[in-house]
Amino acid sequence: MRQFWIAAAAILPLAVGLALIGVRWVGQEAAERVALGQTVYNANCAGCHGAKLEGQPNWRSPGVDGRLPAPPHDVTGHTWHHSDAQLFAITKNGTAAVVGGGYESNMPGFGEVLTSAEIEAVLDYIKSTWPRREAEYQLKASSG
Repeated sequence: MRQFWIAAAAILPLAVGLALIGVRWVGQEAAERVALGQTVYNANCAGCHGAKLEGQPNWRSPGVDGRLPAPPHDVTGHTWHHSDAQLFAITKNGTAAVVGGGYESNMPGFGEVLTSAEIEAVLDYIKSTWPRREAEYQLKASSG
């Protein structure tokens, strides 16, 4: 019985996180998507945005090149302020392409590197780490 409660305690935070982020999948499929997202994130995003989603230092102030450092994707950043559509477009096309107007950014587009499913999995992974308040805010931003 003790093993059951240990397993339940380990899986409960993930299940709650997945429910809050509005993942379209449930159970094992949802857990696999978040795991895929973490793997893809670690291979393609962590170099700039941090292994713990912490972003680069002084991410709110332009560097010597005039560009903003990579922001955190954890609760301390602003990722959770954006809708799924905005986050997907930035990841696929790059920040400069989405912002336009000559904006320069070090954030490249990953549309030639990652599939749409991989981009969505990365976003599901990031969202699964947020506390309830931020996850609910982002879910509302995404739904209208």
